[in-house]
Amino acid sequence: MKILVCISKTPDTTSKIAFKDNNTKFEEAGVQWIINPYDEWYSLVRAIELKEKDPSVIIHLVTVGTADAEPVIRKALALGGDEAIRINATSDDSFYVGSQIAEIAKQGGYDLIFTGKETIDYNGSAIGGIIAELLDVPYVSLATKFDLNGDVATVTREIDGGEEVAEIKLPLVVSCAKGVAEQRIPNMRGIMAARTKPLKAVEPAAVDALTTIASYELPPAKAGVKLIPADNVAELVRLLHEEAKVI
Repeated sequence: MKILVCISKTPDTTSKIAFKDNNTKFEEAGVQWIINPYDEWYSLVRAIELKEKDPSVIIHLVTVGTADAEPVIRKALALGGDEAIRINATSDDSFYVGSQIAEIAKQGGYDLIFTGKETIDYNGSAIGGIIAELLDVPYVSLATKFDLNGDVATVTREIDGGEEVAEIKLPLVVSCAKGVAEQRIPNMRGIMAARTKPLKAVEPAAVDALTTIASYELPPAKAGVKLIPADNVAELVRLLHEEAKVI
C-alpha cells in the first residue's frame, strides 16, 4: 500500500508576525519555520504507525514550496517517511495547492492520502476536500481515529453531540485531527537516515490560482487590564455595564 502525506511549512507559534509590500505579503525574515503540527503530529505519525504494523507500506511526503521548505521536509523524513516530493512553487491559493498535490497523487497511484485538518497559519481546512474532488475519491474530514483492515478503512470523526463512524473502501483522502495519533519526535537514527532519503523536486502543473491576497492585517492590540479591589463590587458592575457592555 502507498500512502501520500501532505506536509506544509508554517511559522512557529512563537514567531512575531509582520507584513510587507503594503500589507499584501507575509514577512518571512526572522521567522522560525516548523512542520504544520496537524500534518506532523497526526497525519504523518498515523501513516508511520500503519507502516509499523505492515512493513510493506510505502510513505511518500509531498509539499508545495520552494527550496527553503526542504529543512522542514527533511525533519518529516526523519520521523519516518520513505521519500519526499517537493513541488517547486508557492501559493496562498488553496485550489492551486490542492491541484498540485492531486497531480502528484494521480501519477503515484496512492491508496491513501493524509492531510492535517488545517494549517495553523491560514486555518483554511480546504486542501483535503479539494484533492478528493480532483481525484474523484471519498473524503473524510476531521478524523479522530483511523483503522485499516485490508482495503477498508474505519474512520471516526467528531460531530455535534457525538461521534460518526464510517467505513470506506480505498482509495481515500482523510484530514486528521487530534486523537488520530500521538506526537513523536525524531530520534538520532531517523535524523541520520533522513539525510540520504530521496527528496525530489518537480515543476508545478499548469494550474491557475482562483484567489489572491488583497491585504493582511494584525488583530487590534489588547487593551490594558484593570484591577478592581475585591470589596468594590459596585465599580466592577459599573465597568462591565458602561465600558465592557456585557451586562
